[in-house]
Amino acid sequence: MIENFSFREKYDVNDLLTIMAILRGEGGCPWDAEQTHESIKKNFIEETYEVIEAINKEDKDLLCEELGDVLLQVVFHAQMEKEIGAFDFSDVADGICKKLIERHPHVFGDIEVDSVGEVLTNWDNIKRKSKGQKDQGQSMLKIPKELPALMRADKIQQKAHKAGFDWDSVDGAIEKLHEETTELETAIRNGDSENIKEELGDLLFSAVNISRFVDVDAEEALTSANDKFIDRFLKVQKLANEIGLDMNNASLEELDALWDKAKEI
Repeated sequence: MIENFSFREKYDVNDLLTIMAILRGEGGCPWDAEQTHESIKKNFIEETYEVIEAINKEDKDLLCEELGDVLLQVVFHAQMEKEIGAFDFSDVADGICKKLIERHPHVFGDIEVDSVGEVLTNWDNIKRKSKGQKDQGQSMLKIPKELPALMRADKIQQKAHKAGFDWDSVDGAIEKLHEETTELETAIRNGDSENIKEELGDLLFSAVNISRFVDVDAEEALTSANDKFIDRFLKVQKLANEIGLDMNNASLEELDALWDKAKEI
């Protein structure tokens, strides 16, 4: 039992910082004490996606819980750096406060804006200036490679758009998609594995371009498609079981017929 720890009816962020220090300290938790940034980095990603799940479910209680889990990750990483004297949680909070003040001159300064568009333009200009980025090309290089590929593609294309490098309308993006489809088909016919990989990437990148023009989030669109496929596959499986059809030995025509029937259910 840890001595001098005050149990409370309700805790705050300072209590969280204390608890994390205890867990990482002498006499604390062996597992917490041996963790590194590298060992728990995937936890951060998982907890973030669980926040998104709570938002999608519109579950306020779950959202509150999952936000707490994300906050734990922030505190965990900050505590590791505090232990080696690099920075602590207060430095993290100080940094984000200063960033928000700097990037909202229309709130904390004397800049006037007439639209959300102006706010976003100012934000982008201030961000590039603070990071020493002279143009959108340098901004592209700062987009993390660790982002989901569809999300990263969208951000890259947004930077290109701001630099004036973009189609006039979605029609140009659609034509490019057709072009990339043809090039992929050619690569497949030629059996060129490296070229197939390249052309498939170009095709996906082009699909994201279309999603940007029609204001649809590519990640969310693919997630919906995944869910739709699972739902229909389960229906096909159920229909096959009802008629005693072994899907592993069924013909493509039989499975396609069940798929069409599943779409109607």
